[in-house]
Amino acid sequence: MRSTRSTTRTSRTLRGRPGLLSGPAAAAVLLTVGATITVTAAPAPAAPAAVEAAHDDFNGDGYPDAVISAPGGTVSARKGAGYVAVLYGSASGLSTSRRATFSLSTPGIPGLAQTGDGFGRTTTSGDLDGDGYADLVVGMPGRDTGTTADAGAAVVLWGSANGLRAAGALLLQDGAPTARGHVGLGLATGRFHGSRTELALLSGKSLRTYGFEAGADGTRIFQATPMDWKWAEDFTPTGLTSGDYDRSGSDDVVLLGTLTVYETVNPVETFGAASYLPGGPDGLTYGHGLRGGPVGASGDIDHDGYPDVVFGSPADTDDLNEALVDGGNLDVFLGGPGGPGGLGGPDADQHFDQTTIGASGDDRVGDRFGGAVTVADVNGDGYADAAIGAPGNDINGLTDPGTAWVMRGTGNGLTPRGLVSYSRSTPSVPGDNEDGDRFGAALRLIDADKDGRAELIASAPGEDTDDGAAWVFPGTGNGPSGSGSWSFNGGSLSAPVPDARFGETLAP
Repeated sequence: MRSTRSTTRTSRTLRGRPGLLSGPAAAAVLLTVGATITVTAAPAPAAPAAVEAAHDDFNGDGYPDAVISAPGGTVSARKGAGYVAVLYGSASGLSTSRRATFSLSTPGIPGLAQTGDGFGRTTTSGDLDGDGYADLVVGMPGRDTGTTADAGAAVVLWGSANGLRAAGALLLQDGAPTARGHVGLGLATGRFHGSRTELALLSGKSLRTYGFEAGADGTRIFQATPMDWKWAEDFTPTGLTSGDYDRSGSDDVVLLGTLTVYETVNPVETFGAASYLPGGPDGLTYGHGLRGGPVGASGDIDHDGYPDVVFGSPADTDDLNEALVDGGNLDVFLGGPGGPGGLGGPDADQHFDQTTIGASGDDRVGDRFGGAVTVADVNGDGYADAAIGAPGNDINGLTDPGTAWVMRGTGNGLTPRGLVSYSRSTPSVPGDNEDGDRFGAALRLIDADKDGRAELIASAPGEDTDDGAAWVFPGTGNGPSGSGSWSFNGGSLSAPVPDARFGETLAP
């Protein structure tokens, strides 16, 4: 049963733009398959036939693995080239001793590190080649191609029995790059045609999917398919999340972003918006618009078999209605036969802010509540729970030390009952709150030891003037705990530290 909305909300009209994004009736072919993608690949070793791996198990040992990105890291003397680190899960959980790091300076990965690439600004994972090992896709939307600024690109790293490997990595980029094209702006994986796992890759102007398989010579090849539609010009895409929200047997995608309303040429209102793109035999198609947000994560919160979507809108602005200018919002759309919002319309099933969840402190502009969202079961009761970050939250007179909260899943969706907060002032957590840390800017719930209770990883990319760090809160029967928590940064992994913004992205 769907829950009622959790608080009254002023209605926003879409001003003649039903569904937020234009559908097939206004379609335009954005890309030509096979003519717009450049592929660089090295021969890949043969892998035994296997059952498709879990989406985040890179070495096939049955334990989920964690990816921590440092897109500001200096690599080969190039500031902001970026790198990613992988911590491999085990029966004892995560450890910095079981790790690997990758960048464009890693032998075997195509391309050279460049200033401002932002390698790792986005990531996703899944068993793209069906060999039983999950693979990692790393986006770098700030990468230049020749003299074309911010054309963007993505790299695919293949899993193996020894974990992720650079050998055979694929570089995906536009063959006809455009300035500020931002290829790799958003990434997601899923069975969008209902068969093998594919990659959905978002740029600033288009969305396309990729199917991969091993070539006869041992290399991995793919087929790229563009979506035959486009979104409204006043919509700004920010990312993707995926799941089989309608239980059709094909995974779907939710396109995240914001919508800006103009009076003449002046922007007067910007708020979270999204589109539901159902999968099927023909791949992804346009479904309907949602009053969503630029941040999102998926999981079965009400334990009914349908994945749900939790959206964060950390920075809505509205010059027409100042009551809507706040410290950030959280919206929950429950999945069902029509997908999220398929029966209840574009508005959320639940709506929260810091006040309505009962969080301590004031709900202020700049708190950025909903700036990070992750969904998984923290206590093993079968209901997915949500962790929500507010990296701009002030504590005891400090500016932007940041806070995160965990809300529990129930048969009616998320509940603020039993709300738990996490910050560097949580008992037993290493370190102290500091100005500008932005704790909670990225979050991930991960059951790395497979005990049925997810641990919480929370990052503070502003730690030590943007060097960045991350904290691991162990899972317990009562949820993630400060007791036994520990922290690490680039230095813990023998990786670059200064201005790395370590932990800016925590995925998959």
